[in-house]
Amino acid sequence: MTDVDTTQPAKDDDPQYKADGRLHKEFYEGELSRLQNELAKLQRWIRQENLKVVVVFEGRDAAGKGGVIKRITERLSPRVCRVEALGTPTEREKTQWYFQRYVPYLPAAGEMVMFDRSWYNRAGVERVMGFCTEEEYQEFLRSCPEFERMLVRSGIILIKYWFSVSDDEQERRFQARIHDPKRRWKLSDMDLESRRRWVEYSKAKDDMFAHTDIKQAPWFVVDADDKKKARLNTISHLLSSIPYEEVEVPPISLPPRDDAFAYVRPPLADQTFVPEAY
Repeated sequence: MTDVDTTQPAKDDDPQYKADGRLHKEFYEGELSRLQNELAKLQRWIRQENLKVVVVFEGRDAAGKGGVIKRITERLSPRVCRVEALGTPTEREKTQWYFQRYVPYLPAAGEMVMFDRSWYNRAGVERVMGFCTEEEYQEFLRSCPEFERMLVRSGIILIKYWFSVSDDEQERRFQARIHDPKRRWKLSDMDLESRRRWVEYSKAKDDMFAHTDIKQAPWFVVDADDKKKARLNTISHLLSSIPYEEVEVPPISLPPRDDAFAYVRPPLADQTFVPEAY
């Protein structure tokens, strides 16, 4: 198994930390690059060993789930690691067995799937916003542990993360989204309503944990007030959760090109180029 150092240096005397406890940019970027190299090794191991991996990302709005997913996937092959973020169910899907719409997105051998929100919508937004009945909610709490145990028994490695963010930090991030045109799209009407119902969401999360924090698929809570630390901690934990070994990569040599004089290309003036604005 490839060793990944998950120990945390002491913040008081470590030069990688700023006075306020945040990570220096250079250290963060170096650690992120190192961990992404390990993710590439894990990806090759998943492919070689035909593993099936599911990673569930849940948590508060503006807790930074998307940023973590992006850092995990940006150096990986989408043929091996893909992200699923299902939208609002259709009228037909609303009549299906609740878990049915998620099953087609589960991984085949040699794949890792990351659910950017998942079947836990029923225990969170649907519960708080009244999008499901009390009977549907109670049935979810009964069925979800059994559903996940079935996934694990089938050979799927199931890892569940809950991203926790403080009231003050969520407020700061919401305000930043309001005033930044590049991030305004991240703030939906549902996000604003969830902000108003902070206590209701807290209770829903606690009830969800009480029923679904099972031995076969426990919840792992990520302190997400510091985005950079949350990213590194999550990737480090993910790597430590799946035993893997480095797969030897055969050397690659580029083949020679065809004889350039065997073909005469048409003049460049016949093509339409993008104007060079820069």
